[in-house]
Amino acid sequence: MSILELFCSVDDFWQHFAPSWQQDLLTSGQRQRVRPTQLHASEIMTIVILFHQSHYRTFKAYYTEYVQCHLHSEFPTLVSYQRFVELMPTVLVPLLAYLHTQLGSCTGISFIDSTSLAVCRNPRIHQHRVFDGRAARGKTSVGWFYGFKLHLVVNDQGEILAFCLTPGNVDDRHPVPKLATGLVGKLFGDKGYLSQPLAQQLLVTHGLQLITKLRKKMHNRLLEWSDKLLLRKRAIIETINDQLKNICQIEHSRHRSPINFLVNLIAGLIAYCHQPKKPSLGLQLPALSEG
Repeated sequence: MSILELFCSVDDFWQHFAPSWQQDLLTSGQRQRVRPTQLHASEIMTIVILFHQSHYRTFKAYYTEYVQCHLHSEFPTLVSYQRFVELMPTVLVPLLAYLHTQLGSCTGISFIDSTSLAVCRNPRIHQHRVFDGRAARGKTSVGWFYGFKLHLVVNDQGEILAFCLTPGNVDDRHPVPKLATGLVGKLFGDKGYLSQPLAQQLLVTHGLQLITKLRKKMHNRLLEWSDKLLLRKRAIIETINDQLKNICQIEHSRHRSPINFLVNLIAGLIAYCHQPKKPSLGLQLPALSEG
């Protein structure tokens, strides 16, 4: 997606979102002071999303070496890097709302997984203060980390259907009922989601069938051949997690603000949603309806 296409998409969304958001602020019962800024909210959102489509590893280098040097004609009212960082928290809510407009639709085959978002290196855990009281220690198959977990649900076309952020010590099964809202058909997960009560709850509440691999020494169970094949294709969501971290760069240890951490994460998810080519199973499935 080009800069112009991205800006038009963001600005069209802003034109519909801003009036209702401002009305909610007025009726919230709290005094809200909204000052006009040199950069329009649509421009701030566009620049933040563009970073995750670039090949820069740090936002400072991207803004000072690319945006200020090469995009001044597209954004004639650019501000300094420090001022832009101060403006980023103002677009957190609009970015989150815009992300929800870019989510995919359920096809009847969904995959769920979580990935760690470390906020600092392990030797610096005791010195870390930015996320004190928010982040927590967790463990993955490759070891311990300090930070958060990003829980994702995707369809067979590689589109994000639902997402959730929790501290690193939260059980993967805890946010599943909320993430499963609106899903139909079958949900495939790894052994971390193995739970008979959870499977029963999803089946009764959402009519959703949870299919996972079995742990060692557990009795085998009968599965349809198609379900066994799809269970082997669960690596699609691991590929998506890898792209989010290494291409969209949703994880790094240089955060100085919890709000800007969320801005970085949401903008990275949006950048992935705009990718022209996503990991896909290439299945031709009939459309499913909730009825």
